[in-house]
Amino acid sequence: MTMVSPAMWSAEDYEVEQASRLPWGIGGVPMKFRLIPQEHRFYDLFQRQGQLVRETLSELSKSLYEGRSRHPRLRDLEHDCDDVTHEIYLLVNRTFVTPIDQGDILLLASALDEIVDLAEETSDKIELYRVGQITSSAKEIGECLAKAGDQIDQALRKLEGFRDLQEHQLAIHELENEGDRITREALSKLFGEDGLSAAELLKWKDIYDLLENTMDQCEQVANRLERISIQNA
Repeated sequence: MTMVSPAMWSAEDYEVEQASRLPWGIGGVPMKFRLIPQEHRFYDLFQRQGQLVRETLSELSKSLYEGRSRHPRLRDLEHDCDDVTHEIYLLVNRTFVTPIDQGDILLLASALDEIVDLAEETSDKIELYRVGQITSSAKEIGECLAKAGDQIDQALRKLEGFRDLQEHQLAIHELENEGDRITREALSKLFGEDGLSAAELLKWKDIYDLLENTMDQCEQVANRLERISIQNA
């Protein structure tokens, strides 16, 4: 068996080794894990995700309104959100008792990360397709997304205590319905437009689908928050 020198240990290896020296508590869990509260860390990380969602959707909306690419910034935000999501996953694995059901924590973190991923992909496609003029419908959907991002951010700031979340959940559902209406009208207009090349039609169909998926994911977050608030009421 190969022995690893303590000098080569990672920080995580060191924590595990130190925990093995501590007195053991109920259920064979080292007391260290019970003495260090992790509740606030989860809420802090969710608030950080909320800020990243809000900023990402705001940047996407501005990009659509201005008709110019903000993809480098959106890509940076996507990487930041990936890092926070990964940190949440690690914290779940290291925490014996979580303030929210572990499954709900993982599902909420994943849903929030997916919003940022989809928004970044939308921006990437607009740049890749070299879209010149942004349609008024895309701008309207972008405004709905920016408002949804703000509602998500506000809701996550109130997650600890599970109070006053319903108003934000309802607002997100209303914005999703409005986004669906705009998307249906935009697609109807798109397929009925004379003289539009097949390439342009496919480009805009893809972009509208991505915008709709991003809005649907915002509603998915609202559903996750509703489940959490009901279970912890």
